Amino acid sequence: MSEQFTRIAIITGATSGIGEATARKFIASGYAVVGNARHAEKLEILEQELGKAFCGVAGDASESSVLDRLFAEAIERFGKEADIVVANAGCGLKGSVKDADLSRFEEMLKLNVTGTLTLLQKAARKMIVTQQTLYPKQAADIVIIGSVSGRHISPFSTVYGSTKFAVHSLAEGLRREVGSKGIRVTLVEPGIVLSGFQDTAGYGDNHLQKFEAEFGSLLQGEDVANAIHFIVAQPPHVHLSDIVIRPTGQGYP
Repeated sequence: MSEQFTRIAIITGATSGIGEATARKFIASGYAVVGNARHAEKLEILEQELGKAFCGVAGDASESSVLDRLFAEAIERFGKEADIVVANAGCGLKGSVKDADLSRFEEMLKLNVTGTLTLLQKAARKMIVTQQTLYPKQAADIVIIGSVSGRHISPFSTVYGSTKFAVHSLAEGLRREVGSKGIRVTLVEPGIVLSGFQDTAGYGDNHLQKFEAEFGSLLQGEDVANAIHFIVAQPPHVHLSDIVIRPTGQGYP
């Protein structure tokens, strides 16, 4: 079945926001997608809508066994190893160092950092093997969703930003490890994106209205998905290693 798809992608956090928009963009471009999310019913809806190019794997993206199933499903469903991995799953937490609700910190740390690191390690080990024979004819991409809050300290999400600072360092470290082996590691740092992320992070409607009043039109998931697709669509010898994408009016962070 793999011959009808030009590339095979794994995307975590695939049922909303950036993840869902990226899955749709990839499938529209002739890729197949193995998508992960915690809610099986949302994945089933996407499977029905997107058809044979989409396969859902329900589970927590911080669990190693769930991540193993994503790679196994790519082979079982589409006939070959995934050559794109988008580490998108994550959760937020509003508040500064002084004020954040630390009862939620360990859960965020596990998903944003430990889960991402585990996924990166699994992807890199598999791609090193496949790229020994495929590069430079074919590309292999690991795309990591960071944040502008991982580049600059944000006064309204400082503790969340600390997890993204960690992810940014993992992305750069992995890039240096595997670039010479034909694997492109790209960090995508979005500004404020309208998605379900704000609800889980504890931001209310008033907070978003404040952002819109200050910055104007905010990003949609599709805007970031377009950037991700542009990254992975480059020829195998071209590597865009770091992209910051903000609403035009967002001056900071």
